[in-house]
Amino acid sequence: MKEQNIYSGFKVERIETVQEISGTAYLLRHEKSGARLLYIDADDTNKVFSISFRTPPKDSTGVAHIMEHSVLCGSRKFPLKEPFVELVKGSLNTFLNAMTYPDKTMYPVASKNDKDFHNLMDVYLDAVFYPRVATDKEIVMQEGWHYELDNADDELTYKGVVYNEMKGVYSSPDSILETHMMADLFPDTTYGVDSGGNPDNIPDLTYEDFQGFYKKNYHPSNSYIFLYGKMDIEAQLKFINDEYLQNFDAITVDSEITLQKPFAEGKVTAYPYSIGTEESESGKTMHALTYVMPEMSVVDSLGLDILTHALLTSPAAPLKEKLVKAGVGSDISGYFLDSVRQPIWNVTVSGSEMKEQARVQELVESELARLVKEGLDKSLLEASLNITEFALREADFGGRPIGLAYGIRVMDQWNYDKDPIQALRYEEALTQLREGLTNGYFEELIERGLLKNQHKALVSIYPEKGLQEKKEEAERAQLKEIKANMTEAEIEAIVAQTKA
Repeated sequence: MKEQNIYSGFKVERIETVQEISGTAYLLRHEKSGARLLYIDADDTNKVFSISFRTPPKDSTGVAHIMEHSVLCGSRKFPLKEPFVELVKGSLNTFLNAMTYPDKTMYPVASKNDKDFHNLMDVYLDAVFYPRVATDKEIVMQEGWHYELDNADDELTYKGVVYNEMKGVYSSPDSILETHMMADLFPDTTYGVDSGGNPDNIPDLTYEDFQGFYKKNYHPSNSYIFLYGKMDIEAQLKFINDEYLQNFDAITVDSEITLQKPFAEGKVTAYPYSIGTEESESGKTMHALTYVMPEMSVVDSLGLDILTHALLTSPAAPLKEKLVKAGVGSDISGYFLDSVRQPIWNVTVSGSEMKEQARVQELVESELARLVKEGLDKSLLEASLNITEFALREADFGGRPIGLAYGIRVMDQWNYDKDPIQALRYEEALTQLREGLTNGYFEELIERGLLKNQHKALVSIYPEKGLQEKKEEAERAQLKEIKANMTEAEIEAIVAQTKA
């Protein structure tokens, strides 16, 4: 293929060699529908296809997560109850799944068999563009939530695949901590709500809201198609155009992820979470100190990855050692997350007490200030850089297809209207980071990104006995009141609906 030429409705905008992945990248745009497509031509028989949509939710009803489940419950060409389950049984796939992120939804598949790869692509494209759920409310009730009533005299309850799944997620203190942390850090953007769904909010989702979310976001103009591996790309483009994209006209989709305005000063908050009435409250408090970065360069993102390993993960991690010796908690961890538009850097202390909250921030920031003033241990930094470089070059993703990892990686840029090909490059960044070992870059990054950064929150969660029982009692009372206001006909309709 050549730049500026058109193949089955796709115009080739750019062609670039990417030496880091031993491949050639083709960036295309489907002129009629507005769909974007990136093809990585690589000598790999494990072919990958993915279609992704930018899906920032406005609330915690879990609409994006329920959508991900629901579109895979039958479509125009494949009107089965669960085509996904049938594929798992009989396909030769090397990967088959779908993932909901805070601001995007991905539908990736992989296979080494050409016919199987084509079939998987067909099932997934039909699922996202022609799902039965667009006109079948029962699918949303099954996958999202519904009133459950086996007999007219029974207690009314909530049921649903995602509702039950998220009930399990919200029983974990780590998930509760993360929910409060993101809400405090991003009060005005999509990251402040839970795209997976909060069980308290999932029953607020209406079918009309669900349909509106689908119509807005699941259009080719809001899609990102990724292909990787050894294949007849022109045949694939022809199939995607002829069977799907030619049926759509480009529209403007307002799905941009907005930026959270930086804080003038950091926040400090605390929230309860439930433990059993027989459990001890001792050592069950958790603290999370988290900083929000501005949008970052590839160099700074890799730099913070290296710093996170050096300061918190490596056997000689000085920040972790400082917190352990201070006795603020039994477990110290942390991470850097750059798969969101505004990356976050976090230190979490588990097995602590509420009285240690203020000390956590004081200890972290005093140790970071000391490291900046005295200089970081260069041999420690170099070891962390070597480990990061080795991981990039080895491209070992635990048995998953390499192309899948590349597809996820490019979305970390593409989803925010940045250059997706740049996400695959790292040689130039590694060269700059090697120079950074001796020119003070890493110390400057700590000072700029963390010590001088007021867009931060220290969030703690502490144990409270019987909190879950109180929530469950409140939910039962609410459902009892809802049922009391129903007519006999409405109750019988729910019994019939439950059976259906």
